[in-house]
Amino acid sequence: MNSDDYPGNLFVVAAPSGAGKSSLVKALLELDSHPAVSISHTTRKPRGQEQQGREYHFIGEPEFRAKIAAGDFFEWAEVHGNLYGTSREAIEARIAGGQDVVLEIDWQGAVQIKKLFPHAVLIFILPPSWEELRQRLMRRGEDGAEVIEQRMVNAREEVAQARHFDFVIINALFETALFDLKTVVHSQRLKYAAQRRNKSQVFAALDLI
Repeated sequence: MNSDDYPGNLFVVAAPSGAGKSSLVKALLELDSHPAVSISHTTRKPRGQEQQGREYHFIGEPEFRAKIAAGDFFEWAEVHGNLYGTSREAIEARIAGGQDVVLEIDWQGAVQIKKLFPHAVLIFILPPSWEELRQRLMRRGEDGAEVIEQRMVNAREEVAQARHFDFVIINALFETALFDLKTVVHSQRLKYAAQRRNKSQVFAALDLI
């Protein structure tokens, strides 16, 4: 796929569980009306106040496997024993229409998307320390001690993948991390290629096209 064919930007945000990825993306969308969040499919059960079609499309494993076979997913991965996938059609339609899209996915999916779509901007959210990450998982109150320990083990593997990402944001202070995320999104829109696509009339008037 040729990224120049898409006037919209694709932002891919990944992080270990408990680093604050979802909270940061939610806050970004409250401040910036232009990006849209893509709703992934998953085989895991809803947690807490999660709703069908809002946080995820919750489906069974047979249906998920059928979508894989049909090529419906832009990327998919198994995370913590559950399957997660991103709809190819939804992403391409939105970006082709000039809309920015934000994906919250696992690092495996992020790397897959970068190979398929070099134009994608990969952003990794880091916790300030291992101890702080553990405390956040405990304060969340969603998992037992064994699950938290497994998430900490997985987090070490996940954090090691940050080197494959374009930007790294350390979420020590939420307001600072949110400012950094907004800065990445805004700066991407000011790149020459993006401005040339989105402000083609100005570029043409200045004999840049």
